[in-house]
Amino acid sequence: MPEPPAPPFLSVVIPAYNEASRLPATFDALEGYFGARSFAAEVIVVNDGSEDATGEVIRARAATWPMLVALSIAHGGKGRAVKEGMLAARGRYVFLCDADLSMPIADLEQFLPGAREDAYDIAIASREAPGARRYGEPLYRHLMGRVFNTLVRRLVLPGIQDSQCGFKCLRGELARDFVAAQTIDGWGFDVELLYMARARGLRIVEIPVAWYYAPNSRIHPVRDAWHMTRDVLAVRANARRGRYAKAPAATFATAAAAPGTMSPGH
Repeated sequence: MPEPPAPPFLSVVIPAYNEASRLPATFDALEGYFGARSFAAEVIVVNDGSEDATGEVIRARAATWPMLVALSIAHGGKGRAVKEGMLAARGRYVFLCDADLSMPIADLEQFLPGAREDAYDIAIASREAPGARRYGEPLYRHLMGRVFNTLVRRLVLPGIQDSQCGFKCLRGELARDFVAAQTIDGWGFDVELLYMARARGLRIVEIPVAWYYAPNSRIHPVRDAWHMTRDVLAVRANARRGRYAKAPAATFATAAAAPGTMSPGH
């Protein structure tokens, strides 16, 4: 019996809900980026019960781009879609990526092991870290995000300036471990993921990025603000019950030093 193929170096997980108009440009950028890299990768797109042509767009591209893996689930929220993508991911590292790719694809290099001298476990994109830039964001959206982040910092994640930017990189075994404890299916899954990391003694580093606001956001200012607040309170309640406690794991730096592990661009 032939041996199964070796897992790729990187899995990119993209949750998608009604993203038919934005995915083609994202696919073009990712295909061009990975076409110029020597490491193996896969792109997993999870169609979260979309009501537009998202499924057709994904399947059509998967037919011509072998790297693309198409998944489809009943609509359950961004957190649920990310969870299913993590379960399917085979990569040594997993990169969570928003469907609109509002961060320049070249910035992905900063998230991979070997990109920094300091050791870390999870790298998250930040629109607030020194050197970050925001482009085209309406004032009300910026204020809404800062109010929510203030709530997050005071209740569960002190010191994290931007928990909600949709680009995060972690080791594959961590991703699968977090999935086992994940309870939040909605927008607040990011907060739960990062709280689990903190509870286990893992180090989170914020990577400053250039972030471009994409019109037609899937976030409703009032309805989803309440949902996200409810999610944060749920994380706090779970934390008090000791649900997230677990022994820490090795850092990116340790993993990157292991035999056979590639650095970005090699």
